[in-house]
Amino acid sequence: MRKASFESTKHMDDFEWSFNPQIPKAKVIDLATCHFIAKKENALLIGPAGVGKSHIAQAIGERACRSGSSVCYTSAHKMLAQLRAARADRTHDRKLLRFTTPDLLIVDDLGLRPLEGDEPIDLYEIIRARYERGSMVITSNRALDEWYPLFMDDLMASAAMDRLLHHSHTVVMEGHSFRNPPSSVGSVVEPALGI
Repeated sequence: MRKASFESTKHMDDFEWSFNPQIPKAKVIDLATCHFIAKKENALLIGPAGVGKSHIAQAIGERACRSGSSVCYTSAHKMLAQLRAARADRTHDRKLLRFTTPDLLIVDDLGLRPLEGDEPIDLYEIIRARYERGSMVITSNRALDEWYPLFMDDLMASAAMDRLLHHSHTVVMEGHSFRNPPSSVGSVVEPALGI
């Protein structure tokens, strides 16, 4: 659990399903069994801010740790910034291993900001190196068709997305933000616990 570097400890039992009942609970619960990790498959959690993507990603990671899998959790920005810094001090290959060797790599908030410099290449290399060798959980506010331009090269985008989507489970999470619940006259929205 320490090596996974989670932002905070999240559990599937803490997730408030009733807040956004349109979230596909059965799909999420199936991913939480962690069978997809044994099959070297990916899980892509897509939806607007605040619907619980990060909570679910970390809860899956927590279950994976408890089942004996090695896990690395990182935000996309932090991962790519570390690889950029590693290029400068010539430790890039060693740093890349941190993201390519765990059984499960969780990348939070992909596409929150545009990629720049060598970041598209680094992202491609991680996807390529993990293809059919390790699983990924990626969360993003962007729809899948918006991921292609992140690579800033059509050929690289096609190669990366082809590998990423080949063995993947896509979960689209829609609804209101847990952080900013809608207010309406005559109804009370219970705050979500643990989000």
